[in-house]
Amino acid sequence: MVREKVTVSTRTLQWKCVESRVDNKRLCYGRFILSPLIKGQADTIGIAMRRALLGEIEGTCITRAKSEKIPHEYSTIVGIQESVHEILMNLKEIGLRSNLYGTCGAFICARGPGYVTAQDIISPPSVEIVDNTQHIARLTEPIDLCIGLQIERNRGYRYSIKRPNNFQDGSYPIDAVFMPVRNANHSIHSYGNGNERQEILFLEIWTNGSLTLKKHFMKPPVI
Repeated sequence: MVREKVTVSTRTLQWKCVESRVDNKRLCYGRFILSPLIKGQADTIGIAMRRALLGEIEGTCITRAKSEKIPHEYSTIVGIQESVHEILMNLKEIGLRSNLYGTCGAFICARGPGYVTAQDIISPPSVEIVDNTQHIARLTEPIDLCIGLQIERNRGYRYSIKRPNNFQDGSYPIDAVFMPVRNANHSIHSYGNGNERQEILFLEIWTNGSLTLKKHFMKPPVI
């Protein structure tokens, strides 16, 4: 019988933020380290954490827009610079944070001429807009723009299936990017010799601004 010597670190794992910055209201960056880890652990943990960050954290976004005055998604409206499709794409990019369970309604009602931004969205107190300056549309004439919105909290990504029946009541589904973490990468630094070789896991996280790294990621992960 052959017995293998297994080296296990007795030191306490440390989770530390080594860099944190807010590039703008819709982009936050953080760099964290987890150590010490025995050889082989860092890559396993890094892959699992990246998968969880990108797929398991809930976020909030606009998933549907409704306006009875819009004939179809690729139409244009007199007095509005953007096409309906461009307005829907702008709504898709609106960053939100909330403590919702499921869905809720919101609406936009603006009068031209002028710019329509995220600040013009009227939503429940449980929903907060990350960046009020995000552009939605430009009204070039004195017309009214009224749009009903559906806001939802969920996880992952959901592609909207566009069928002709969806548009009969002026309702347009929007591709839903619920993920507040937009990217995550990990790298590994090894040190030591032989059986005493250990690893440091470096984890980089980018969010859409709805999660602040210092507030939401300062607690160490459960290993």
